[in-house]
Amino acid sequence: MTNVKAAAQRARTPGLLPVLLVVGLIGASGSASAGWLDKLKDMVSGGDEKQQTQQALSTDDIGGGLKEALRVGTENVVSNLGATDGFNLDPQIHIPLPAQLDQVKNVLGKVGMDSILVDLETQLNRAAEVATPRAKKLFIDAINEMTLDDVMAIYNGADDSATQYFRSRMSGPLAVEMKPVVDESLADVGAANSYKAAMDRYNSVPFVPKVDADLGNYVVEKGMDGIFYYLAKEEAAIRQDPAKRTTDLLKRVFGK
Repeated sequence: MTNVKAAAQRARTPGLLPVLLVVGLIGASGSASAGWLDKLKDMVSGGDEKQQTQQALSTDDIGGGLKEALRVGTENVVSNLGATDGFNLDPQIHIPLPAQLDQVKNVLGKVGMDSILVDLETQLNRAAEVATPRAKKLFIDAINEMTLDDVMAIYNGADDSATQYFRSRMSGPLAVEMKPVVDESLADVGAANSYKAAMDRYNSVPFVPKVDADLGNYVVEKGMDGIFYYLAKEEAAIRQDPAKRTTDLLKRVFGK
């Protein structure tokens, strides 16, 4: 069978599914998406311009390219958010005080003691930054465990379908991994002492309502929200921006 016939035969088999998935992950909207689709159709149909590239790529290459793209994206997110001020100075994911403490802040503000809570807010963000690197191994495990059904669900899903795949499988284990690190970090940076000092002062004011907040679980929840927020951004960038394809395998599969 000639190379052209072999390519046509593969286009009628399940081996085409990973190829279609790559289109779903890298295609931008409008004309940019059409451009990538046309190029990939040339590869599948044996077009002269892409015939040599098609011959050089295997299904394993294309599937590996998808997983490599997800590894690059998740590593970027974890690295950026796990750095100092990754949460604290980012208005999109900065962790505010729990809503329960708004009343406490208002009361202490009237007596000039709300600076304790300003410090506490910074400490909550520091704890999230310290705990975020725990997500790296879980992302890698989830990528390695992807099945063909997972692949098709991502292809047929929304633009952030890969992110939703990770969220559905990782939220529980990630919370378990982050919680002890957050608790330890809150203690190390003095958040527990700040919280106690603020609450002692608040509770000394007559007739104020009782307030309580679980800082550890709150930071874990907000930390995961920040991770998945930027993972969705990274997923979109890998689909649309050739500059995000930073490894040799990504360049082979998706083009430079």
